[in-house]
Amino acid sequence: MVKIVRDKKDLKTGIEIIQDKSKELFKKNSEIKKIFEGCLWAEGPVFLKDENLIVWSDIPFNRMLYFDISNGKTGVFRNPSYFSNGNSVDLNGNQITAEHGRRAISHTNKNGEIKIIVDKFEGKRLNSPNDLVCKSDGTIWFTDPQYGIKTNYEGYQSESEIGFNGVYMIDNNKNLNLLTKEIDGPNGIAFSPDEKTLYVTDTETTGNIFSYKVSENKIFDKQVFATPRPGKPDGIKVDEYGNVFSSAWDGVQIFTPEGDLMAKIQIAEQRTANLCFGGNEFNKLFITSDKSLYTIEMNVKGNQN
Repeated sequence: MVKIVRDKKDLKTGIEIIQDKSKELFKKNSEIKKIFEGCLWAEGPVFLKDENLIVWSDIPFNRMLYFDISNGKTGVFRNPSYFSNGNSVDLNGNQITAEHGRRAISHTNKNGEIKIIVDKFEGKRLNSPNDLVCKSDGTIWFTDPQYGIKTNYEGYQSESEIGFNGVYMIDNNKNLNLLTKEIDGPNGIAFSPDEKTLYVTDTETTGNIFSYKVSENKIFDKQVFATPRPGKPDGIKVDEYGNVFSSAWDGVQIFTPEGDLMAKIQIAEQRTANLCFGGNEFNKLFITSDKSLYTIEMNVKGNQN
């Protein structure tokens, strides 16, 4: 987490239409609703379909929280959470989590049993896995910057053993493959609907969203896809039409598949960290912003967690 203070006059909640066609993304009476307040740094929301829950991380409090879509209740889902950050689900609906505390990617089965999938690369501990996405072939793709080991705020302060920040893929044999180490602060990660493009955000030097072409689970042809401002992008998701939803300081910014900014969902908090789609229709957007969880019903469905 980057410590920032935005001027109160810049804190707004609402929908900003930049391109007229973006009106089609929203229902006529779309409303941004706050579901929960009381986090130190809300991150990594995921929709658990079988349980009809939104689960998200409150990293500094070392816990996960839940929102039950069926009855509107909220509560503690896991405590301690090993300073969990990003979450996703595998092909069987099991929760996959990026953990700062154990510097690992973990798997939680339907009985609640948690097992580490990977925590080392070439014999050295990972930095602090940040965010992840599960591909339709069962592989798991994740980012590994050093935010969780820089201080004791989001994990346990330590030196990097591997000496770089990487983007990785875990294959179906649980082998860990380094995809790239050329992004200073790899953070959010998502696929296009056809999985031929991988998006990765840089929360450090450039503040860009980068795109890569994907072939045979390797990436190439790095391009600048978009540069969200103000601030820098964090978590990202993609809808069914390939529009990219990126967190930014002012909320969620929505880009066309070509990288043009088309709309904003503004949130009146210091910084928005992440988001996910969920609900029976998979068209409800859930947003973690600073201390809170928000939701808005969309006119499009999400692509994946």
